[in-house]
Amino acid sequence: MKAAKWYGVRDIRIKEVEEPMIQSGMVKIRVKWCGICGTDLHEYLAGPIFLPTQPHPLTGEEVPVILGHEFSGIVTEIGDGVTRVKVGDKVTVEPIFACGMCKACKAGTYNVCEQLGFLGLAGGGGGFSEFVTVNEEMVHILPDHMTYEQGALVEPTAVAVHAVRESALKAGDSCVVFGAGPIGLLIIQAAVSAGASKIIAVEISEERQKLAINIGAHFVINPIKENVIEAVNELTNGGADVCFEVTGVDVCLNDAIECAKTRGQVLIVSIWEKESSISPNSLVLKERQLKGILGYRNVFPMTIRLIAEGRLPVEEVITEKIVLQNIIEGGFEELIKNKNHIKILVSPT
Repeated sequence: MKAAKWYGVRDIRIKEVEEPMIQSGMVKIRVKWCGICGTDLHEYLAGPIFLPTQPHPLTGEEVPVILGHEFSGIVTEIGDGVTRVKVGDKVTVEPIFACGMCKACKAGTYNVCEQLGFLGLAGGGGGFSEFVTVNEEMVHILPDHMTYEQGALVEPTAVAVHAVRESALKAGDSCVVFGAGPIGLLIIQAAVSAGASKIIAVEISEERQKLAINIGAHFVINPIKENVIEAVNELTNGGADVCFEVTGVDVCLNDAIECAKTRGQVLIVSIWEKESSISPNSLVLKERQLKGILGYRNVFPMTIRLIAEGRLPVEEVITEKIVLQNIIEGGFEELIKNKNHIKILVSPT
């Protein structure tokens, strides 16, 4: 079968690889759609970040590995002992590898496992391939009326749902979302669903500004044309209840801190390619909280339900659908060159 493997910075190759064999407790899936994640893009431009350069403790694999962790598909085969999933099921996959034994795992916070890995980053196969096999516990069945495209967006939407649930945001609160890329836009949708009364998006791209408004933001601020801190303070009468930083850009993180109200909260949802610098006094003197968010835990069923009910119209962030053979120029390079793109889905079959 064909698969996209990471070999180095800007070096992803479509290779012919062996089709995975079914094993006990495993589920074999024919991939329908797989999204290019911001993490994939980070790895393409500046990796390895999450990619293992020596055998990963949970998969035993190291680069080159198959990429892709935002995917949906149809079950084609099940291994011995599999009881919850059957052939023909429409599914998505929660792609976390966790040891189950460390302190974090035993506390139920498996998304910050000491040996954390992600399928499609740490080995174990990936969604940018025709078939993938995963443990049954990683598989989530989709309702019949959900599309495979929506199914491929469950994973990034779970990031947004987890971020909002882990924040202090309450119904009637105000929030600022820095960056209207895929995760930022999905956070806006999740904030709408959570009852936020004033949602402000900070974004440079005019196309992304329009999309932010269309999916629920009440205001947009262009940081090139406006002073973000002054604009947020005016719109919120002194600062937002919660700020979500989803850019990985130093100036945006500092603006997010300054835009939070006294005793407000700032959540870092982005993955960073390099170090950042902040002023601790900006937190201390206002008793602001700074919190990191990684991935998700225990929210896939809820996320699927919210999408199925139409409360999270995630398909609105899809801007292109391509085939695997075009993943470089039509996928990664297109996302770099054209900031009007939000989410590009790839079909390996």
